[in-house]
Amino acid sequence: MGNRLIAIVIVAGLVVMLLPLVLGFEYLAATPELATEYVDGSESELGAANVVTSVVVTYRGLDTLGEVTVLFAATAGVGFVITRSRRADERAVREGRAVGAHAGIENPDASERSGQGPSEILKTASRFLAPILFLFGTYIFSHGHLTPGGGFQGGVILASAVVLGVFGAPDRRFSHGLMTWLESLSGATYVVLGVLGLVLAAGFLDPTFLPAGSVGSLLSAGAIPIIYSVVGVKVGTELAGVIDRLRSQERS
Repeated sequence: MGNRLIAIVIVAGLVVMLLPLVLGFEYLAATPELATEYVDGSESELGAANVVTSVVVTYRGLDTLGEVTVLFAATAGVGFVITRSRRADERAVREGRAVGAHAGIENPDASERSGQGPSEILKTASRFLAPILFLFGTYIFSHGHLTPGGGFQGGVILASAVVLGVFGAPDRRFSHGLMTWLESLSGATYVVLGVLGLVLAAGFLDPTFLPAGSVGSLLSAGAIPIIYSVVGVKVGTELAGVIDRLRSQERS
């Protein structure tokens, strides 16, 4: 009864907060001046067919850099917390073994947990779908300047492929060195591309230091496809690292 009352109060609070927004919504007959500049400049200045990509990657590129930094800080925080917890567990196990040995117990923590492994359907599906998800995620962030999607969405799809692989093969180990190397390289490349835009073009992450190409083609929008690909790899490796650390913590 108490949990149901709390849920009702939360829902009522959300309704109170959102109701003025719904009742006060007004349809704009004309696009605001700033939005018009973004819409027109997306094609004429940057050569990108996707206006949202132009805004996220270039016009507010510093905000995107902040988002990537927040994700990196969250990943580092998860790794730090899990590492401390794992060390504490290992210390407790060592102390328990020492007490058991002193009491004449050969193995005080000999009770092993036996669990049922993944089903054959899950194993087969993970082997079949994980490569497709990797390919789809790559498509999403490499075509972000043409179609809806981008680096963050593609990176999440890459991470979901890792989750599916973990479910299908719990004993499979990932190369921490490779993920760390890819994460560091993609982050450094992102900053380098931003500085190149600052030096060779009009501002930080300005993609016009590369040819704009033809609007609607894959090789267009200057450096935007490269920037989004770098963001996709970084987001994917960071989320995959969090998943792998959580799995390691659970297994330990």
